[in-house]
Amino acid sequence: MKFFNSLLIIALLGLPLSTKELTTAETLPLGDANAGSNLVAQCAACHGAAGASINSDWPNLVGQGQQYLFSQLKYFQGGERENALMMAVVPYLKNLSDQQLLDIAAFYNSQPTSVGQAKDDQALLARGEWLYRSGDLNKGIPACTACHGLSGMGLEQAGFPAISGQQVSYLQTTLKNYRSKSRNTGEYASVMQTVAVNLTDADIEAVANYMHGLYSQ
Repeated sequence: MKFFNSLLIIALLGLPLSTKELTTAETLPLGDANAGSNLVAQCAACHGAAGASINSDWPNLVGQGQQYLFSQLKYFQGGERENALMMAVVPYLKNLSDQQLLDIAAFYNSQPTSVGQAKDDQALLARGEWLYRSGDLNKGIPACTACHGLSGMGLEQAGFPAISGQQVSYLQTTLKNYRSKSRNTGEYASVMQTVAVNLTDADIEAVANYMHGLYSQ
C-alpha cells in the first residue's frame, strides 16, 4: 500500500513515471547476502567493510534497499552512470553477472544502518525538518517523506533508497547534481531533478543535515 501511496503523491505532483518503474520492483529476484559478502573486498576501501563509509563525500551503502543498489551497480557496470572514484571499480563490476550484483546488493542491504549526528543548529534543523516533512508546494518542492519515509528508511519495493544517516557531503553533492541535471541516470532521475531544481544551496544544506541525523525509532 505504501508503494502505491508514494506513486499517487508523485503523480499528483506531476512527476513522470514509466510503466517499467511500476513493474521492475515487483519482479526483481532476491540476491544471496552470504555470497555477496565474498564479492565486496574492492568496495571496502571507500565504503567500509560492511558498507558504512569512512568519508563524508562517499555514500553509505548499508540498508539502501536491494532494488536501488542493484540498479546503481548496473548503471556503473554499463557506463550509464559515471563517477571518478568509481572508475577503478568498474572493470571489476564488468566481470560480474547480474546474480553476483544482486548478491552484493543483498549483502549491503542486510547490514545494520548507521546513525548520523546532525549539526546542532536549531535554525538549520528546523528548516531541514520543514522541507523534509512538509516540502514547499509554493516552490514546487514536495515532502521528502513521500518517497523516503518519515524516518528516512526509503521504500524498498519502489526502489527508493534510504537516506537516514547518509553522509552529509554526499547528500549535498547528489542534490546539487540533480539540480544541475548532471546526474541523470535511471528511471527516477527526472523525479529527483524536478524536486531539486527549486532547492537553494541553503535548502540543500538544511535538508542534508536533517537527513543525516534521521533514524528509525
